[in-house]
This record gives sequence, structure tokens and C-alpha cells, in this order.
Amino acid sequence: MAITLRQLEIFEKVAVCGQVTQASSQLLLTQSAVSMALAELERLAGAPLFERSGRRLFLNDRGRQLLPEAREVLARVHRIEQFLEESIGTPVGSLVVGASTTIGNYLLPAMVGQFSRLYPGARPHLQVGNALQIEQGVEAGELDLGIIEGLQHLPSLLATPWRRDELVLIVGKDHPWASQGRATPDMLKDAAWIMREKGSGTREIFETAMERAGVSYAVALELGHTEAIKKAVEAGLGVGCISRMAVQRELEQGWLYEVENPVDMQRTLLIVTRKNDYRSALFKAFLDLLETKKEL
Repeated sequence: MAITLRQLEIFEKVAVCGQVTQASSQLLLTQSAVSMALAELERLAGAPLFERSGRRLFLNDRGRQLLPEAREVLARVHRIEQFLEESIGTPVGSLVVGASTTIGNYLLPAMVGQFSRLYPGARPHLQVGNALQIEQGVEAGELDLGIIEGLQHLPSLLATPWRRDELVLIVGKDHPWASQGRATPDMLKDAAWIMREKGSGTREIFETAMERAGVSYAVALELGHTEAIKKAVEAGLGVGCISRMAVQRELEQGWLYEVENPVDMQRTLLIVTRKNDYRSALFKAFLDLLETKKEL
């Protein structure tokens, strides 16, 4: 069976008008074209859908049952057509944005909220994971774009620098380093480090910077969330190294102390997208918003 949308449209119009002549006039079709479409639809249906009385057509029981189904299909098609037409120039629809943990928890929520206010027809959805998970989601098509804080793993993706960030050393107020205010490479070697899990962008930047500086280290505690790390450091369990944007509040309140780091841990946040993908108005609008947020 191969029922067409045109046949359903003609069926619905004839059901409303009750005659082929009026239906053909409204559809801008010839009467023969309308009659042929009805005949083919009834052939596919295996039985008549109308009772005929002269030039008048009345729905029979099967036709009455089909009419609401046909109208639902036509309404859905109309909504799809309307969406496609509007989305060419107006940001509407659903956009799934992935972000690695620090960005997703401390930076993007406010931006997603602003985007929703700017474009009421847009429905941005934010998914948070570690950097590798976000890249894999973009590559698989589960995410429209991702923003990560670590190194790029998948060369199949396009990675565009977005903004700068830095990792800072933090200790609790009772830690010996808190009064010194700075650390030496030897101090870093002997520290009890509290770190994110493998696959985290923060962990990767830390490991790469320490290796580049030739500083060995030992991880005493591995936690899967930045908030847990902050609490553990505050409790005096060790030394942490996390994004400044994730710890700014605690530093201002004096709950945690920043220690000058002899190892440079600057990093660039990246926007990752699929190469050669079509970019809708919605997609472009979100990238434009990110562009306005490039400066810290």
C-alpha cells in the first residue's frame, strides 16, 4: 500500500465540501485529477469511503473513521513544513549542547538561560559529562555541539578555540601551604593530590602540565565531581587543582586558599563540532552567543 499525502489532502477536502467540483476548485486541481485520486485511494483501501448520491458525496462508516486519522497526518506534515520554513531564518527547535563538567556546571547554565530568553522558540538542552564523553556524543550525533576543557581526543571533529581558563592550586585554611602562599616544585612532588577521574579535561591538563615541567606527583584521592574535590580540600585531606571559575566563590569567602603555582596551567576551552555539518539558524545563533562570551 502506498497512500500519498496528496490523496489524503484530496480525501479530506472532498469530505468537507461534499462534491468533487468544489473540492477541485479549492485545491486548484482538475475534477478528473480529484476523481482519479479518490478512486486510487478507495482502491488502496479495498472498499469505498464515500456514499454517492448524484453529484454529492457522503462519508460512509469507513470514511468517517479515516477522516480524523487523515487530518492528524496532514496537521503533522503542516507543522513540519512550518518548522522547516521558520527555522531557515529564525532560531527555533531543539538544540542539544554537551559540556565537560566544569563548563557545564559553572559557565553554561547562565548562557543557556540567556539563549532561551533571546529566542523563545528555541529549546536548548544541556548535557554534562567529562571531556571524552562529550566528544564521543558529538561524534555519534547525540549532541549538536560540545564545549570541553581538556585536550581534543577525536580528530574526526572540528575543534575551535573559545576562551582561556586556568587551573589554580587550592588548599584548606589550615593547610601549611595556606600561610606560605606559594609552592615549589618539590612541594608539588610531596603533595597529597585530590584529583578528578581519568578522562576529565581538568585531569588531562594537570597531567600534561606536570609532565612538561618534569614534576612527579601522587594522587591520594580521586573524585568524580569538582564540588566533592572542593569539600575534600576544605576538610584538609589534600591539595586540589581546579578551574578558577569553579572555585572563585570559595576563594572570595576564605573557605579555600589559592597557592601560587610554579607550573603554568593555562588552558584553552574548545568548541567541538562535526565537520561539514549543515548549520541551522538555531545552531548559528548559539555559536554567536558563545562568541560574545569569549572574554573572561
